[in-house]
Amino acid sequence: MNTFEQFEKNESDIRSYCRSFPVVFKQARGAELVTREGKSYIDFLAGAGTLNYGHNNPILKKALIQYLEDDGITHGLDMYSDAKERFLETFNRVILEPRGLGAYKVQFSGPTGANSVEAALKLARKVTGRSNVISFTNGFHGCTIGALSVTGNGHHRGAAGVPLSEVSRMPYANYFGDKVNTIAMMDKMLSDPSSGIDKPAAVIVEVVQGEGGLNTASADWMRKLEKLCRKHEMLLIVDDIQAGCGRTGTFFSFEEMGIKPDIITLSKSLSGFGLPFAIVVMRNELDQWEPGEHNGTFRGNNHAFVTAAAALEHFWTDEAFAKSVQAKGKRIADGMQKIVRKHGPDSLYVKGRGMMLGINCPDGDTAGAICKEAFANGLVIETSGNHSQVVKCLCPLTITEEQIDKALTILDAAFAKVMAEQVANQAS
Repeated sequence: MNTFEQFEKNESDIRSYCRSFPVVFKQARGAELVTREGKSYIDFLAGAGTLNYGHNNPILKKALIQYLEDDGITHGLDMYSDAKERFLETFNRVILEPRGLGAYKVQFSGPTGANSVEAALKLARKVTGRSNVISFTNGFHGCTIGALSVTGNGHHRGAAGVPLSEVSRMPYANYFGDKVNTIAMMDKMLSDPSSGIDKPAAVIVEVVQGEGGLNTASADWMRKLEKLCRKHEMLLIVDDIQAGCGRTGTFFSFEEMGIKPDIITLSKSLSGFGLPFAIVVMRNELDQWEPGEHNGTFRGNNHAFVTAAAALEHFWTDEAFAKSVQAKGKRIADGMQKIVRKHGPDSLYVKGRGMMLGINCPDGDTAGAICKEAFANGLVIETSGNHSQVVKCLCPLTITEEQIDKALTILDAAFAKVMAEQVANQAS
């Protein structure tokens, strides 16, 4: 049997990441992945942003093992449990109250980010009595039908098999460059009864577009968007599934922007340990669900409650961790800027915020070749963007400075090789 025969024989062809990283991984620690042959890789993917605290974080692992040894509840639907109570108390005390969100409610929607988006959209439509939703160019919110309808990516939308309706797509911040006021454009269309835009229930937005190519919204744009929502009686939904849990340098991506979303969706690194976990955070008065009106079998993942509470207690009770993320983000950004200056000051540029960063390349083929070369030399890193043209860093927030520097050295060499090959090909 060849190395991948079992997978090729039994697993669907829909598998994708394994095609970029054709090895069999066996172990992982912190920001490092290890194959069953013992080769180590620095992980600049981290479960697509699911492992902000690293692989097998020892503090979270200890809490989970202790819970397992004590025969703690594993699965509880939406029944009460000690683990759920502790998560709710910790999340409210450590995250919501200090950020002025203490009156918000938490809904356990199901285990994935798409589940929380589905619930948020359904709730917005129920509360307002309207069906249309505004989403943005290059937004990505999941691959279930409701979440897919507000997703821009044509590749994913093409697999739906049914019409994806009740959504009005609007240009994201700077979609037409910094000279075009996209908020004013939306206001004009929403104010015109003949624009063809049905009055929306909500607007759903990512403050940093993860899969869309690390496009970022400024604080000014977000404040104007919130004001637009208030003017036209639309709910503001912030999808913080990838950009949240510290990825941008604060727990929520919109902190310090002076806004308060009506609804927030969280998943990915919420459990802190790679365990499936997603929630919807909503203003108290929006909690208009009837019992069981939206549910999911695995909305009571108590193991995730345990590790999530442990992560919040350890990393978020003071500002030390957030400051370390900001410092590491600057280190990565500075390193990426050096790569840009060396290998393509006219064709490359750095995008993103915090530790959600990447280098925009001329095209997807270039970015793909760079990621392939980096992987050959011990770095797991992927692309994002509308043409897969952004080489994107989503490393664990707990990564060491030494690992950052090593990864940037590998990335520098990959850019050097691929960009030099392009110059040589153009010359010939």
